[in-house]
Amino acid sequence: MSAYTKSMQELIECFKKMPGIGAKTAERMAFHVLKAPLDEMIKFSSVICKVKEDVRFCKICGNLSEAETCSICNDPRRDKTIVCVVEEPTDLILIEKSGRYKGAYHVLFGVISPLDGIGPEELRIKELITRIKEDKIKEIILAMDSNAEGETTALYLSETIQPLKIKISRIAYGIPVGGNLEYADQATLIRAIEGRLPVSNRT
Repeated sequence: MSAYTKSMQELIECFKKMPGIGAKTAERMAFHVLKAPLDEMIKFSSVICKVKEDVRFCKICGNLSEAETCSICNDPRRDKTIVCVVEEPTDLILIEKSGRYKGAYHVLFGVISPLDGIGPEELRIKELITRIKEDKIKEIILAMDSNAEGETTALYLSETIQPLKIKISRIAYGIPVGGNLEYADQATLIRAIEGRLPVSNRT
């Protein structure tokens, strides 16, 4: 028999369904809700409902949007001939925060993972091919994670896009800023060397 009331137990179970939230964290979150001011929690629940009602995925790239197309796809200053392909909208947001990339995006909503029953058909690959053919795209940048699933997805995309005769590139991986070579594994060092950039002469 649970020591919690029915409503508290239901709240804990709801929090436990969130990614990365275990039983102990769910309990702490539930008690925070219980102790917080009522008006604060009413606003919190209202914002959750508003997000569910208003936020959707851009019909072109898959980014978060409150309209059919997102602000990036609607921005005339963006170079629509370059498309960065990412796994999830969160990856797109991370790249945007860098402030350096000025092209367009395409969100796959996952990676190829046979163990999880996810094949190319479950991803937005057909939509990407259609964009390449119809929007005169000149370059595709593959920005998958550097793991088995990411590598598999990048390889599949490369082989699928290659016949379309456009430039295909991959984001560079290597030593992080502030990192030490002695702590880098062999795979990271190889990627850092292969993804090296020329040093411009400063005269």
